[in-house]
Amino acid sequence: MSGCGNPFQPEARTAARQARLDYLREKARQIRVHVVRMAGMSDCHTGGSLSMADLMAALYFHILRVDPQDPQWPGRDYFILSKGHTVPALDAALALRGFFPESLLTTHLELDSLISGHASTRTPGIEVSTGSLGHGLSIGVGAALGLRATGTDNRVFVLLGDGELQEGSNWEAAMCAAHHRLDHLTAIIDRNWYQSGATEEMMALEPLADKWRSFGWSVRVIDGHDMDQIVAALEQIPYEPGRPSALIAHTRKGQGVSFIADGHCHMNRLTPEQEQAALAELGEKC
Repeated sequence: MSGCGNPFQPEARTAARQARLDYLREKARQIRVHVVRMAGMSDCHTGGSLSMADLMAALYFHILRVDPQDPQWPGRDYFILSKGHTVPALDAALALRGFFPESLLTTHLELDSLISGHASTRTPGIEVSTGSLGHGLSIGVGAALGLRATGTDNRVFVLLGDGELQEGSNWEAAMCAAHHRLDHLTAIIDRNWYQSGATEEMMALEPLADKWRSFGWSVRVIDGHDMDQIVAALEQIPYEPGRPSALIAHTRKGQGVSFIADGHCHMNRLTPEQEQAALAELGEKC
């Protein structure tokens, strides 16, 4: 077999991986485009949705075992968005993955729409209604315990905001997960360093990785906008047998749109001019 078409050759594997990364980067860009368009229709949490777009692309287009034609497929992995106010990014990922038509995203926050302002089980593919912060990880622990009891190999992923880690219920859940050795549970922290203000000024979280380790979790820290690092870290889960995994992804609030980055305008409805400027930055034809 010639080396040029041999998938077992290192250069072929490298090319295939690069193609996969490029594909995921494009999906992340498309998620951001949808988020911006939703922000042009109503007030939404744009900054936190943009910061997690790369993570959502890697999860829904590479890692999670899901069936868009059967959202309740028993063999699926469970994804819980604990920071439910940033649902625009999740809605966009679900639409792009085929759970429902992308055209439904344009009904964001309309009366009786399936696309709500916080994560809701009315939306196909969303497991848990969230929005009141600090509860997603506890739900994830319960799901992981239930799945273990059934003897299945489903995995549970919970995406948390860094600001919501100031809620004590997260640390009760973290302690419980380690005690029960839930190595099929993963917490992903969108560490964008911003809530109503800088997290470290509101209530300091650092040393964050050490906190998770002290609660018995196996921890990795990555650049949450580097798709190569994201994919590598997610592919290695679980990091240790018998320990839940925590992935701290350092991100930037409003990533991809300069005038939203670092918390500026991150909750405001975009004016038509701002929407057009944001789409242009994302390489989208208006």
